Amino acid sequence: MHIPDGFLSPQTYLPAWGVAALAWGWAARGLDRRLDETLVPRLAMLTALAYALGLIMLPLPGGTSGHALGVAALALLFGVRLAFLAYSGVLLLQALLFGAGGITALAINALALGLVGAAVAVGLHRLLARCGETAAVAIAAFVSLQVSALLVALVLGLQPTLARAPDGSPLFFPLGPEITVPAVLLPHLLIGIGEAALTVFVWRYARRKGWLGR
Repeated sequence: MHIPDGFLSPQTYLPAWGVAALAWGWAARGLDRRLDETLVPRLAMLTALAYALGLIMLPLPGGTSGHALGVAALALLFGVRLAFLAYSGVLLLQALLFGAGGITALAINALALGLVGAAVAVGLHRLLARCGETAAVAIAAFVSLQVSALLVALVLGLQPTLARAPDGSPLFFPLGPEITVPAVLLPHLLIGIGEAALTVFVWRYARRKGWLGR
């Protein structure tokens, strides 16, 4: 659900870059102590999966694209901070190599998909732990994707209000939230089922391999 360049006003992406810079600094603290010879290959494998998922995009009329993320799997296995950093790298590479997303929109995409998506997944998984492992993982992944999609839709839908020409016409993205929210959220309800199934598969694989709790 990448937002491309040219859709966001400076009033949106400049503050987002400031917030993202602080978030990246927070996420990188103590990184050298966490990365070791066992964690790095696992993180690289799951990051590559997220990268591949992000390239299988379904164009949506809300000015974005729909696809599974893999952020929930990253977050549940490696934590919010590593998931945020890893997915930020995914977004940067996709923007530079394939034009998926954009550089000006990178901060918004990283915050909405990487940071918020990861935090929602981890928080819900902990909250629902008593409901059973499979249910907790699946619901966490599904809801994580929906929250990220909603944030992207709202950011796009606010653009006509944030930046207008003297004659009142939108300077950047022209559609309001009454269009962007259903256009982005409805397809992601279906995509979320696939995201949940994939995350459960990855979680079970990690459990069989003994990765959990390490």
